[in-house]
Amino acid sequence: MNPSLPSGHLLAHVVRFTRLLREGGVVVTPGQTMTFVRALEQISILDAGSFYYAARSSLLTRREDYERFHTLFLRFWQEFGSENSLSELFKDARGLLPAKPRPRPLEVASVPRSGEAQSDKPPVPLVDRSLTYSSDEALRQRSFEAMSAEELEAARRVLQNFDWRISERPTRRLQPAGSGALLDLRRSFRKALKHQGEFVRLAWRQRKSKPRPLVILADVSGSMERYARMLLHFLHAFAQAQTRQGLRTVEAFAFGTRLTRITRPMKKRSVDAALLEVGRLVRDWSGGTRIGQSLHEFNRTWAKRVLGRGAVVLIVSDGWDQGDPELLAFEIERLQKSCHRLIWLNPLLGTPGYQPLTRGLVAALPFVDDFLPVHNLYSLEQLARALEKLPQRGGSRRSGLAHPAS
Repeated sequence: MNPSLPSGHLLAHVVRFTRLLREGGVVVTPGQTMTFVRALEQISILDAGSFYYAARSSLLTRREDYERFHTLFLRFWQEFGSENSLSELFKDARGLLPAKPRPRPLEVASVPRSGEAQSDKPPVPLVDRSLTYSSDEALRQRSFEAMSAEELEAARRVLQNFDWRISERPTRRLQPAGSGALLDLRRSFRKALKHQGEFVRLAWRQRKSKPRPLVILADVSGSMERYARMLLHFLHAFAQAQTRQGLRTVEAFAFGTRLTRITRPMKKRSVDAALLEVGRLVRDWSGGTRIGQSLHEFNRTWAKRVLGRGAVVLIVSDGWDQGDPELLAFEIERLQKSCHRLIWLNPLLGTPGYQPLTRGLVAALPFVDDFLPVHNLYSLEQLARALEKLPQRGGSRRSGLAHPAS
């Protein structure tokens, strides 16, 4: 790094540059800023191309921001010229501009290109939304129903950064271990051959463990419309986290009056593309609710395919049901006996004074292992911790014969 530019001085200019990007409509998070700072330790800042592409790859997540980034990049170094000779390195950076991307609908703001006439209209105020959730406790506690459009957007980005993990289960397969209760005789004899048949060191084995499969059944009926889209963002974030870890253990279904498997759309990297595909597949969106009939279809068609290997099942619903409560009780008891853990997530549970008195919940709760809220970011964080700490074997479970619905 250039000795004339101490690290603190350079960091201050990096922060100024990222603020300029956010003011220009490019969403940059604090985490991306720190990634860019770490990248500068690996390159020479006297190399204009390396500096430019390090900034672009660290600070951008959307291709449609490339041209706007380039314009702001040049503007920053022109303003920076009187302070440091680095501006000379970027005076010919126009050749680094990539091919012009196709315009995207619903673009929030744009930076005027050089040579274009300035509009007489007042500039549209841009909100630095990447900083609204970094340490804002109020956003974590605010209900999804009460969030503004900007807060919902910030909440969606928070979901993408969650560390989603699920508890592991022991398998029948064994793997080498430094110590343990299972002696590996074959490896022990092989080691003994190196020491004239003396068992100098014994070899041990232990059981392998794998993350439990997760099955999510999400209610997309009319009564859940206020929460359904945010909960689908939650499903997408969880599925993408599993994919990044090299796992494919999430099965997702949507239900209203019928059951629809949405596992494949949730694997798309773009959440907008995933939601568009889900909207095309789910024909009963914002309609009625028949939870018992939907669970019957799941138990009959899908349970044997997706509930093996100690699966955990999440039902996301407010419990409003137009179907037969006896059918719901029968099917949910059958579902509970087929999975490792059955968790019901209710967005209304976070409402002060709420009582689960709907006939659907009265019928279902005796067979639900955990009844949890899912109305804000804090409740989702608690859910993530609960999934990570599930008991390996069994644990205490409710029984419809022993526990009255409450």
